[in-house]
Amino acid sequence: MSTASDSPPDAAPAKVSQQTLNKVTFAGGAGTVVEWFDFAVYGFTAPIIATTFFPDSEGATALLQTFAIFAVAFALRPLGGAVFGRLGDRIGRKKVLAMTVMLMSVATTAIGLLPAYATIGIWAPILLTVARCAQGLSAGGEYAGAAAYVIEHAPDDRRARYGSAMPAATFGSFAAAATITWILTELFGQQGMQDWAWRVPFLIAAPLGLVAFFIRQKLDETPEFQKAQAERDSAEAEQPSIRSVVRREWRAMAVLAGYISITGLSFYMFSTYMTTFLQQVVGMSSDTVLLSNVLALVFATALAPVIGIICDGVGRRPIMYASALLLGGLAIPAYLLAQNGTLVTALSSQILLSLGAVSANVVTAVLLSEAFATASRYTASAITYNVAYAIFGGTAPYVATYLVDRTGSAISPAVYLTVICALGLIAIRLMPETSGRPLAEQLTMTGDIPVVAADETTDDSAPHH
Repeated sequence: MSTASDSPPDAAPAKVSQQTLNKVTFAGGAGTVVEWFDFAVYGFTAPIIATTFFPDSEGATALLQTFAIFAVAFALRPLGGAVFGRLGDRIGRKKVLAMTVMLMSVATTAIGLLPAYATIGIWAPILLTVARCAQGLSAGGEYAGAAAYVIEHAPDDRRARYGSAMPAATFGSFAAAATITWILTELFGQQGMQDWAWRVPFLIAAPLGLVAFFIRQKLDETPEFQKAQAERDSAEAEQPSIRSVVRREWRAMAVLAGYISITGLSFYMFSTYMTTFLQQVVGMSSDTVLLSNVLALVFATALAPVIGIICDGVGRRPIMYASALLLGGLAIPAYLLAQNGTLVTALSSQILLSLGAVSANVVTAVLLSEAFATASRYTASAITYNVAYAIFGGTAPYVATYLVDRTGSAISPAVYLTVICALGLIAIRLMPETSGRPLAEQLTMTGDIPVVAADETTDDSAPHH
């Protein structure tokens, strides 16, 4: 693979061999599995964390406090996206992705080692919040960067297919976290989980993180980034500031964030809140709920590459519309079905939600790269993704729990999801088709008119084509 120094500035990015593409996809997915396994464990152990770190609160109050800390981590994700995104556009994707996976692993391991409230008092929830903030910073730099790393290697006509490895890895990591939590619950029971076994999934982060770090350390930089870096060096230009990136790309960022609101909300309503809903609202046993969630997440993991192939065939906009209509139309039936309280109905309700959630996540993974030019892709996509996820994804369990508690209606979270899907249709209407075009020649938004934009230069005064 060529380097920035030996590639002429106007050369097209080097073609990537199938062997390299497979290695890159595996490495991007492996790191994402570690990142989101760590993040998922918190959601699956939320009821236990509530009693461990907030023993003076009861019922919905303790759970709301736990999910508030869940949301705090998401509030730090836009900052992580901005910091790591700018670093990724300046020093390269692979170096930053190695940093993020190590930070996540350290923070997650720390949660597993934290003393309970009964031992150190108020310092327990404070330190939990600090660790969650570190997780949020890491997650802010992970997903958009991993997606860009894979997609910048992929052929133009198969970007969604290879990009689907990222949502597949995410759903797979949640499946792994749910599986381990379920196995521990079966082995040690509710009391054993409450006493100590809940810490085990957090401590697994240490060895997993080291493996992912060394895998990513051995990778080369992407051809797209090497080309952009060579152009910047030849022009003796500086990397654009975060402010200039936002000023230049704000229309595309706003439109894409409008759609990602559906992606973020549906993901956490499906993967995280549903387990809490089935236990706390429906009254199902934790082992049955976790088993249903594992099976649903395995289904979602297998569905992701199928949606990726379809997305490359029909384009991005049809999948965007399909995801919004599936989620908007099936959310209320899914929650009504879940209230029957059996393994079959719990699994069926989650599969109904997964159809739209997987579609939204697959198309989002590829749009994060296709919507922005190479020179500012990591920064713009990471900020866009994480702001939308902070507002709608991170708050999803909290808002859903609050709605049920305040309204007394078990389907109120489904109504909330349906409303967001309806509003998201506006963003879909404004989003241009990006399928199949070279990454250096992508559609962006100028006013209300989609136009072709050449790859951005680093000159802040240059007009937006």
